[in-house]
Amino acid sequence: MIKLEIVTPEKKVFDETVDSVTVPTATGEVGILPNHAPLISSLKSGILAYSNKGASEKMVVSGGFVEVSANKVSVLTDIAERAGEIDVEAARLERDEAQKVLGSAFSGSEEEFEAENERLERAQARLSLAAGR
Repeated sequence: MIKLEIVTPEKKVFDETVDSVTVPTATGEVGILPNHAPLISSLKSGILAYSNKGASEKMVVSGGFVEVSANKVSVLTDIAERAGEIDVEAARLERDEAQKVLGSAFSGSEEEFEAENERLERAQARLSLAAGR
């Protein structure tokens, strides 16, 4: 069993024991099972999934870090939302605006480009989770 703790700046979102966790890291998705090797990684926008006794749950996370140590997974993230908490219209609008900015002749800095790309990834993750994918 793995102790999973998900914390945002506003509150502790989740604190329970689970069988497995999958997190979207900067280098790709990482599956975590009991006795996983220690790990620290930054998170990218995507869907975090965890399972417990055969039941699987998902939520969107964006920004922050994950730390794995001694059968404990700590996720410190800017955003953690379950499917029912997602405003689909707002996510669509955010996606469309980011695509418009990135699709035009982008003349901003590399940091601005990365911020828009992150915004696009976050919106797409929200829409995927809200659609049940």
